[in-house]
Amino acid sequence: MNEIRVAMVGVGNCASSLVQGLAHYQNGGANEQIGLMHWDLGGYRPHDIKVVAAWDIDRRKVGRDVAHAIFAKPNCTQVFCDHVPPSRTTVRMGRVLDGVAEHMAAQPADRTFLIADAPEPDAAEVIAVLKETRAEVLVNYLPVGSQEATEFYAECALEAGVAFVNNIPVFIASDAGWAKRFRDAGVPIIGDDIKAQLGATIVHRVLTDLFHKRGVRLDRTYQLNTGGNTDFLNMTNKGRLASKKVSKTEAVQSVAERRLDDENIHVGPSDYVAWQNDNKVCFLRMEGSMFGGVPMNLEMRLSVEDSPNSAGVAIDMIRCARLARDRGLGGSINAASAYFCKHPPEQMTDDDAHTALETFIAGR
Repeated sequence: MNEIRVAMVGVGNCASSLVQGLAHYQNGGANEQIGLMHWDLGGYRPHDIKVVAAWDIDRRKVGRDVAHAIFAKPNCTQVFCDHVPPSRTTVRMGRVLDGVAEHMAAQPADRTFLIADAPEPDAAEVIAVLKETRAEVLVNYLPVGSQEATEFYAECALEAGVAFVNNIPVFIASDAGWAKRFRDAGVPIIGDDIKAQLGATIVHRVLTDLFHKRGVRLDRTYQLNTGGNTDFLNMTNKGRLASKKVSKTEAVQSVAERRLDDENIHVGPSDYVAWQNDNKVCFLRMEGSMFGGVPMNLEMRLSVEDSPNSAGVAIDMIRCARLARDRGLGGSINAASAYFCKHPPEQMTDDDAHTALETFIAGR
């Protein structure tokens, strides 16, 4: 009765970590919940999540079982689960649209996408698959900048009555028009742009809030990030970064005592370093004024495996989407969006978002 049937768009590094995590926690108990914010969330546990449909455009993944596709190139995330059992779900050819940036074609094969020679599905086909597989939640793992492709799958989720979890910085949940459509259709949506478990954005937010609470005026700050996965390679095309920079910057600005002028804040992906693979390194600097106007500064370096850092959050987002569906809720699930995402419809401090989330989970 507690099974959560999930469909995925994109079988990249983040999907790999999610599927590995589901296998890792398959037979565990509450005493083995390291890395999870919730072992039991509204009666649902990690092992209740089952992948029933998946789409990708890479020929090394299309036609393969999800359990094998997650380890195919160009995926490069850490393998932390030695045995991922067959899912009996085959990766289908997806719609390309703007999901692949033009500059990716010039990259080495093991670093880029190799588009499969297979017919791309239309909306009717995707909707039919969602209905036939009885999917309940559709998880979006497309590359940053995939505006048209994200809207295509969001439309399919709406038509199929499937909850939508938007992990990327294309604004759907936080767009008033899209939010209204999901609300009117009675379909839950959580988004936009997943906030990692202990990543650059959440650490930057916590420190910015700390400055505020301790009476230190934040004068200027930057967050510089480097990585070597396909996400960072994709984002070397600055034209695909507009919504990502807005998302990350607003996540920090929203908890500051006062809004910083644009020239005094820089938050965003900075460079691609191939040998880092899925490791992400964040360089953070904050300059402020203390008692008497005396200056101070803080510098920090954070190194994390990028995709596992988001997988536990995704597991909670999926379960919250199913919980909202169980309760007949439609539109943006604001508490979950605020706690789990960088660019939710309603920004909250992390303390307030945590309280709102726990209240939502408890059904109060």
